[in-house]
Order: sequence, then C-alpha cells, then structure tokens
Amino acid sequence: MQKHAHVIAAHVGGPQHGIVTWSGLIAAGLTEDQVIHLASTGAIEPLWLNTYRLAGVPLTWRGAPFAACFAGGARAVASHRSAAALRDLPGGDERVQELTCPRWRRARHSGLVVHESTMLDSCDLDVVDGIPTTTVERTLFDLGAVRRVPVVERAVEAALRRELTTLPALGMTLRRLGRRGRRGTAALRIALGGYSPDRNLTESDMEMLLLQVLRRNGLPEPALQYVISDNGRFIARVDAALVEWKIAIEYESFQYHTGRSALIRDSARRNAQLAVGWRPISVTWHDLQTGGRQVCADIRAVMRRAA
Repeated sequence: MQKHAHVIAAHVGGPQHGIVTWSGLIAAGLTEDQVIHLASTGAIEPLWLNTYRLAGVPLTWRGAPFAACFAGGARAVASHRSAAALRDLPGGDERVQELTCPRWRRARHSGLVVHESTMLDSCDLDVVDGIPTTTVERTLFDLGAVRRVPVVERAVEAALRRELTTLPALGMTLRRLGRRGRRGTAALRIALGGYSPDRNLTESDMEMLLLQVLRRNGLPEPALQYVISDNGRFIARVDAALVEWKIAIEYESFQYHTGRSALIRDSARRNAQLAVGWRPISVTWHDLQTGGRQVCADIRAVMRRAA
C-alpha cells in the first residue's frame, strides 16, 4: 500500500518539477495517513506549508517558484524578479522566490517575497513551463518596483527584441495600471519614452548597455543598426552611428573579436569604413562596466575634429 502511495506521489510530482501538495496528493487518491507517512519517512520533504518536494529530486530554480505559487494559495503567481527569470529577461533573479497574491488571500511564509495586489486580473496571468506567472507586460511593469530604471529599459528592449510583447501592448498595460505613486509606473514610463517610430532595436543586451552609456554621457541619440554605404555599395552595418559626424560605434566582445580570423575581418571592416570617410570607435565590456566616460570623451573629440 505504501509502495502504491510512492508511485502516486511520483506520478503527481513528475510533471510539476518534483513538487507536490497536500491537496494534490489527496485529490490523486491518497489518504491523509498515507501523506503523513510519506512525509515522516522522507519520501516527500516539506518546503512551505502543505508543499513538498519529492525526495531525490533536486529543487531547481524553476521548481522553487512552482512550489512558492502553491504555498501562496489560490491565484498566487510568480511575479517581479521570478517572472523575469522564468523568461530569461534582464532583472530576473533565480535566487528570489517572488510572487503576487490578491490582498485578501496573501500568504505569509519565510523565504518568500510576497506582494499584495487587488489589481491582478485574468489579463495579467500566464503560464510558463507549467508555472503560474504574470504576463510579460505585467512582469515588466512590476519589475520597475524592484529594479532601477536602466534594468527595466534593458528588460523592455529584450522582450521587444524577442517579440514577447509590443509597444502598444506595453502602453495599454501602463495606462491600465499606472498611476502617480504606484511602484513600477515611473520606471516603465521612462523606459517606453526612449522609443520613437524610426528607432531600430538593439540586437543584444550588450548593445543596449552601449546605448545607455551613450545616453548617460550626454551624447546625441545614435542611429542603431546603421548601414554604411558608398554610392549604393554596402560597406558595413554597425551597432550605432552618429551619422552627422560619420562616427561608427561598435561593441567588441572578446568572444567574437579574438583570434587570427577575427583580426583579419575586423581590420578589413575598419579600413573599409575609413576609406569612405567614416571614423570607427570600439567599445569594450570594460568601457560599459566603468561608465564609458573615457570612450565617450574620445567620441566627443572625434566629433569636434569632424566639425
């Protein structure tokens, strides 16, 4: 009989990242005594109230928010940093178990970051890998409550780049949820303010960091993914360009710009740009990490000479 209980528990927890609940095991046909026996023998290990992990199944970072949603009660969903991590967006944190519950059903458990919200409508709910979570739009709005504006900007850009959402959808969410003093409103509004109808998206998070560095240092807004040509002949496509001054700015990672073949390729690209009057500027990870003051000063010097 107990072997039968083990089989049922494994069957229930298998599709759920190894997570089972008291109510789920009872609904599967086990008695209360059988569930107590499974817990007392270590076949299932307690996480939070009435929430367990199958013994021998590692608690993965996806299993943890799944268990947190069960512990949070009805209509609890992974949100904020947890929801961003589930979609691999900047600002996500796999170490944080963060969820949102309706105010009148808020669950209190140690180890969980629980947010209350009476504005958690069906249009804000989604499922990722079987885990109840907030939609991309609601996640990006909520992220502004726990992350700084530059991180929210990167998350918005990544979601748009991967076609997880659209600017109109984000605008609708901001109008529906945003109000003065509501956490997340200002960050998403600022992030969306950086877009214009003719602005191209960056192609990577590093390029977005590059754009933020240029902005913070007061340089003019560059054209992104700009194609340099000469009398209709393709020369190069660069990450960012200050077209008026013919300055081509590119992020150069060690991963893609090392080795003999990369050296030959990059030299040919720079020479081709110089040959048609453009001035290439390289930006490295070190520049981005240190705020980019030196490389931006170099860009200003080139702008002055070009003028």
